[in-house]
Amino acid sequence: MASSVSLLSGWRLYLCVFATGLAMKAGWIAMPEHLGGLAVLASPWVLGASGLGLAAEFLADKIAWVDSVWDGVHTFIRPVGGALLALTIVDPADPAWQIVGLLPGGSAALLAHGAKAGTRAVVNTSPEPVSNVAVSLTEDTVTGTMLVLAFANPVVATIIAVFLTVTAVAVLLVLRRLLRRMRPARAATNRFHMEPPANGGVS
Repeated sequence: MASSVSLLSGWRLYLCVFATGLAMKAGWIAMPEHLGGLAVLASPWVLGASGLGLAAEFLADKIAWVDSVWDGVHTFIRPVGGALLALTIVDPADPAWQIVGLLPGGSAALLAHGAKAGTRAVVNTSPEPVSNVAVSLTEDTVTGTMLVLAFANPVVATIIAVFLTVTAVAVLLVLRRLLRRMRPARAATNRFHMEPPANGGVS
């Protein structure tokens, strides 16, 4: 469960914090005793702060290149948030396991964040805004749905964590190949613009 929530935080940190806190505040979900640390998310202050962050992220994520700037700013915020969420989910009665969950939690959030940011940078190269909005809405829906499933069933949470990890790694590998293909093309274009005409410019 800690792994799945951390991975989802790499996509939508504020949504994970706000949705979990709101569900606990409204009594929609009853957390087990060992997840008592998550009760802080139901605090009005945390709900207010995460709600503002959620609204800002929802709008920023729909605007081409603004979403990339937002992702750049959150390169450090999302991994830290994912690590802290993992820390509160793991049983506090076992500090050793909390530390074990803390480190992979931050790494998982960073992995998901990298895949998200890279994908959105590629989508932003499209001149029309529809694809950007469609991808962003899909991320919102998938994150919310998987978050509910993760808290509802630990087995499903494990499947989600494995699925998200494989997907994030696959996306990063695809993006790496795309970058390798784009570099020779850019180099050839720059060389073409820099080279003088064969006849010295005289017609």
